Amino acid sequence: MKNILVPIEMHSTVDSVLQTALVLARKFDSYIEGTPLGPDLPDLVAFDMPVSWTINDQNSWKELAEEAHRKFDTTMSAAGIGGKSPDGSGPSQAWSGDHSLGDSQVASLARVFDITVLGRPGSERGDPRMATAEAALFESGRPIMLAPPKTPASFGDTIVISWNQSTETARATAFAMPLLKKAKKVIVLTVENFVVDGPTGAQCAEMLARHGIAVEAVSHPGGKSSGEDILDQTEKLGGDLLIKGAYTQSRLRQMIFGGATAHILAKAKMPVFMAN
Repeated sequence: MKNILVPIEMHSTVDSVLQTALVLARKFDSYIEGTPLGPDLPDLVAFDMPVSWTINDQNSWKELAEEAHRKFDTTMSAAGIGGKSPDGSGPSQAWSGDHSLGDSQVASLARVFDITVLGRPGSERGDPRMATAEAALFESGRPIMLAPPKTPASFGDTIVISWNQSTETARATAFAMPLLKKAKKVIVLTVENFVVDGPTGAQCAEMLARHGIAVEAVSHPGGKSSGEDILDQTEKLGGDLLIKGAYTQSRLRQMIFGGATAHILAKAKMPVFMAN
């Protein structure tokens, strides 16, 4: 994971997003690219809105982009992360853009990065927006990492894979392989009441073991909601990073965050690595 995209919006968990990206960068000597983030223009401006209001709005978003740039630079400087490294040795960083990109634009840019780090969406004013995570998951073709509200000091020593036997979880596991190979312990967790037809957790563990990964398979009968069970078991198992496939039982995009994914997005206390 040598290329990390960090869209910056001045929300409640921006510090956690930046620190999560730094933990990743130090693990892999990665390049971090910061870019300003804002809602897509159609979410903000109606076509019949007065021109003067639109110009003021654009000026406001430019100021927010400048604030995001300052936040990124201050954090990187405090962490001792310098500019681009010509030979790729050690973490490096750069800022891209002076105007906020919309969610879809960020998702497009993410296609040339190994991972995008975002804040875990919330329901309160000032929290990271669900639309950003949704766009990155479904339009980038790449994985995302959701930073929890509380800044993690480290993560990735004990990784829990939420294995529901689905295509989406298999894809998330494949994307996460660099992290899995660096982990001290990997646990393939299956909540038995909430699986689809497919290979078992034990079969997934066997595959990972052939990569030289220290792994075990654990099954839990379930009983609450799938999301509650996954998070409860992850915490009991000492997991500091959760791997989760994001998927839907419907093809309608607006319905994707039902069930386990919705609960995990609202409640996870550890970083969550997701792919669709």
